[in-house]
Parts: sequence; structure tokens; C-alpha cells
Amino acid sequence: MSTAEFHAWWAERRRAGGFSVERIPFDALDSWEFDPQTGNLGHASGRFFTVEGLQVRNGGNGGAEIWSQPVINQPEIGILGILVKEFDGVLHCLMQAKMEPGNTNTIQLSPTVQATRSNYMKVHRGAGTRYLEHFTGPHRGQVLVDVLQSEQGAWFWRKRNRNMVVLATGDVPLHEDFCWLSMAQIRELTMVDNLVNMDARTVLSCMPFLLPEEAGTPSGDAFHDALVRSYQYQAAKESRSAPATAGGILSWFTEAKTRCDWTARLVPLTEVAGWKRDDWEVTDEGAENFRIIAVRVAAGTREVTRWTQPLLYPRGEGRAVFIARPVDGVLHLLVRARPEYGLMDQVEMAPTVHLHPGQDLDGIPEPFLRDALLPGGATTRYDQVLSEEGGRFHHALTRYQILEVGEDFPLDVPSHLCWMTARQLTDLLRHGHYLNIEARSLLTCLLSLC
Repeated sequence: MSTAEFHAWWAERRRAGGFSVERIPFDALDSWEFDPQTGNLGHASGRFFTVEGLQVRNGGNGGAEIWSQPVINQPEIGILGILVKEFDGVLHCLMQAKMEPGNTNTIQLSPTVQATRSNYMKVHRGAGTRYLEHFTGPHRGQVLVDVLQSEQGAWFWRKRNRNMVVLATGDVPLHEDFCWLSMAQIRELTMVDNLVNMDARTVLSCMPFLLPEEAGTPSGDAFHDALVRSYQYQAAKESRSAPATAGGILSWFTEAKTRCDWTARLVPLTEVAGWKRDDWEVTDEGAENFRIIAVRVAAGTREVTRWTQPLLYPRGEGRAVFIARPVDGVLHLLVRARPEYGLMDQVEMAPTVHLHPGQDLDGIPEPFLRDALLPGGATTRYDQVLSEEGGRFHHALTRYQILEVGEDFPLDVPSHLCWMTARQLTDLLRHGHYLNIEARSLLTCLLSLC
């Protein structure tokens, strides 16, 4: 499939779906209800997910500051899987045109399999998940990647999904909602707003065999050459730029975890202070945070063609930025050890800056980072608006950026920040709970610049 053929196929998939998403009051939800005792919003089956309360106590057990918010609790582990196969010696990925109710543009390019356990076990009593047999059971293909990765720690309670890449070992019949795309094509499509979805981005980031080959003759583009070298350096050169070994990075990360002086736990939704519920939404009293809404969905291409469900609806657009700087001819990324209350392990490596919807530059404590994010403060290398999880969030958009700074930008940074090469970060993706979902998305975007 050429890129032109892809766009024609994509337009046809949008027309063929019969998609609609309509906001409804909570009492129009089918099989969802608020528990009369806890106030939690859940499904009658006890599966899928629940909307509960999250309570945080800052300052340890003796701390006086306590705050709370709603959170999505989805304890089951789903599968995000991409099936790959070689055609004429070129690796291709089987990608899906998938409708999600929260997508701002209805369908987005998704992994081959993107399904919760409840979905692929057919709790919804709908059709089976296509191509699931390639990822589960005794006859699945050759597993190339299989790792548990986290999702948004600000909106989910300890959510994880299984990120998989499987090499097909035989013929794969092609369904009309799926297409084979080369990695070069997928990288090109990450340059389009709201096209490659969050679940595809996280799986693509975990594919180490996609890294650039050994650097050859310089291209003449200083940024490109520094980026390619960044993927080739497993350990940084001796400099002040970054810990020189994997052990140094792990020690820095462990130290960041030990500084966490807070505790978080689930509580009934009725115990969440400062939030209220009416017929249409659960919202904070100041109308500054996200809210919980309900929708009715029609989708002719899904396993179930009609359903209702809750969604988390952010107010505004988020922003996630990696600051990049060449050091000794090797591009380094400034990584933040970021605590989030819903993460299973409290802290994960994150972009240099991550602003939630509604936050502005005043929320960044470091003046040198605020200056870099101002117009003219850095050279923009990547800048696209991409969607977050459309199955649980409604129109959740993040502006993803990679900004290159000059030699006047400090190498000596506070202890919660660390300079790393692209190779050091991608090596960590063989394991779960190191890089958060925004960092993984940005690594996929970074690779598109090679």
C-alpha cells in the first residue's frame, strides 16, 4: 500500500463506520450505575472499569495536607499488540483503523489488537477480537516484544497493559479495517495530528529493532547526525552530560523514588472532597479539573455496534516536551523523574516538561525550562497534537514537542532531572515501569526524525 493508497483507504474507513457519539445523562447509561453505598460508578458485570476516589496524603503519615479526586480503576491487563511481517525484505506492521468513543476525530491508527481482557473474553457478548490468536495460545507467532507498561498515573489507578510485538509465521488474511504499513510510512504518519493513536505509539516505542543502523557518512544535518549517534551510544561519553553507565541511571532513578513523601489509596467516590455530581457529570467545584461524563456510542465496525459508557473529559489541552541538546556531537534528552499518584511504582521517567490540561508555564518550577518553552527559546524539531486513550478519555489531547536548545542551556541540572541518550532510554523499555506513557509517545515521535 502506497501512502496515497493509505489515505484513500483511510477516508473509506471513516465513511463506512456509521460512527456516532452522543453525550447522555447518567440515568441513560445501560448496565452502568452508581453504587448506593460507595458512590462508585461501575458496570453491572463487575468488569471493564470503575470510577472511584483517589485520596493522597502529602508529607508521609504525619502530613497535614490531604486531597482527593476521582480516578479510573481498571485492574485487568489488556493487550496492545502489533503483528509484523516481512514483505520483500521490508518489515511491515498490521495496523487497524479503530474507532474509539473518545477520539476527537472518531478513528485513529491503532495496533493490530487493542483490547481489554473483558473485551477479548467477550464479556460484552459481542464478536471476537480479530487477530487475537496471533498473540495468545499455543499457536501464536514468534514473540519479539512482551512487556507490561503503565498508562496515565494522573487519571488511572495503577493501570498496566501488555505491550506486544509478534512476528507472523504464516499467511495472514487481511480484513478491510486493517492494512500493512512499513515503518517508514508509520513514521511519516506520526507527523499528522491525531492519526497514530496512543496505544500504537507505546508499542512502537518498545521495538528496539527499529533503531537506526550504525552511523555512516555524516549527512550534513547536524541535528540528524547527533540524533543517529544518540541511538548508537549505549553509554554516554565521559562528560557532565549524563551518568556514564546504566547503573548510574538506575541509581539516580532509585534515589528519586526514595524522595517520595506521600501515600495514595482508593476511597469511595462519595468521600472525594471538593467534587460534586449532577445528572450529567461529576466535576470539581471550581470547574478547573477534568470531569466524568456519559456517552452513547454507535460503531458499525466494533465487536459491539452500540453501547453506553462513562468517559473522563479533560478541560483543555496538555503539553509534553523533551528538551534536547547535543553534547560532544551526541543528542541528549533531559529526562524528569516524575511522581504520579496513580502509578504502581510511584515514580517513572517522564519528558522534561509535562503540563496537564489547564496548567500553564507558571506551573514549571525551573526558570531555565520556562525560558526554553517561550517563543524563540529553542528550535522546534517536532510539534504535533496527538490524542490520548480514546476508550476511556473524551477528547484528551496533548501537544507533543521536541525542542533543541543551544550550548548556553545548562548541563548541570537539579537532581530530579537527568541527561540521557536515546539509546539509554530505549534500552530501559525492555522492562516495565521505567518510562511513562508520555515519554514513550515522544520516543516514537523522536524516531520519526531520523
